[in-house]
Amino acid sequence: MDAKNKTFLAGISILIGTAIGAGVLGIPYVVAKSGFLIGVIHILLIGAIILLANLYLGEIVLRTKGKHQLGGYAKKYLGKTGSFFMSFAIFFSVYSAILAYLIGISESFSFLFFSNFNYSILIGILFGIFMSYLLWRGLKALKTFEKFGVSAIFLLFILITIFFSKKISFANLTAINTNFLFLPFGVVLFALLSFFAIPEINLVLKKDKILMKKILVFGTLITILFYVLFAFVVVGFKGIETPEIATIALGPIFIFLGIFTMFTSYLALGNSLKDHLIYDFKFKKINAWLLSSLIPIFIFLLVKMSKYFTFTKILSIGGAVSGGLVAVLIFLMVKKAKIKGNRKPEYKIPVNWFIIILLSLIFAAGIVREIFVAVR
Repeated sequence: MDAKNKTFLAGISILIGTAIGAGVLGIPYVVAKSGFLIGVIHILLIGAIILLANLYLGEIVLRTKGKHQLGGYAKKYLGKTGSFFMSFAIFFSVYSAILAYLIGISESFSFLFFSNFNYSILIGILFGIFMSYLLWRGLKALKTFEKFGVSAIFLLFILITIFFSKKISFANLTAINTNFLFLPFGVVLFALLSFFAIPEINLVLKKDKILMKKILVFGTLITILFYVLFAFVVVGFKGIETPEIATIALGPIFIFLGIFTMFTSYLALGNSLKDHLIYDFKFKKINAWLLSSLIPIFIFLLVKMSKYFTFTKILSIGGAVSGGLVAVLIFLMVKKAKIKGNRKPEYKIPVNWFIIILLSLIFAAGIVREIFVAVR
């Protein structure tokens, strides 16, 4: 394999590894509640919007010289106000994601080894400490484990298809419950989020930035297809009995699927947050590492002790609030980047203001709905 293909593989692994995380475990549950058809419509429509936003962000990155994370791009093109909202969205999203990963991984390991969730807090603490070590190692660890984790994801997905495709009941796939018509929105949005990976991909590409568009298109489409097929198999097999952490219902080897997907996303997002603090807020490495690796462990403890938020509720709120806000900010940035950018990009995507306004209103409505549901 030549150097360019290796770079492409590394880039697409980071994108897919960031997107396919805890969301893959929550999607079957919300799809089963609303109905498979409704869930697939959510995945396809939100997936198309995320693909457009990813391409816009890729163009923004390519139009800007220097090393930046999302907060840095927002500050350059939207000023201090834009930077503030982007930073809020980043912290909210990453902490929500890492919290969901710690809950999902700790409960998966506890169920795998002890057939209950009694040891999930201890396992979550130990796993968080292990991830802190990997985050300290930085980009080298990210590239190594992303490729391994993504390979494991697709290998185990093939095994799921082989083992359970014959057990699919189409009656489980035809049911529709309009009472949960909008339930999949936040979880699906969370599951498809990969904005935070794009600045990391830019660092990996170095002189091969011509690969950016190809990575974003193929990576996003593969993720969408993966979620549709995964929901098809799991919901078709378990139906309305699908648990919040889907792989727990499928057996030991498939619990590892969930662990691997959350592991790769945890690593990618934690590394992105650390780089964001270093490059955009000029934090020292040690302080950035503490905020991106140890603080989430304390939040995990607080949430587990309160027992207020469920696994899918965290995914839904995190996806709608942070994902929707980042997407809107990207839509606002891209027009200014086309004017104020200081580098010629390797590709260009036309801007249609009608579509941008419409999509922004959809995301704003999603944010309001999730906040309303959360505080009810």
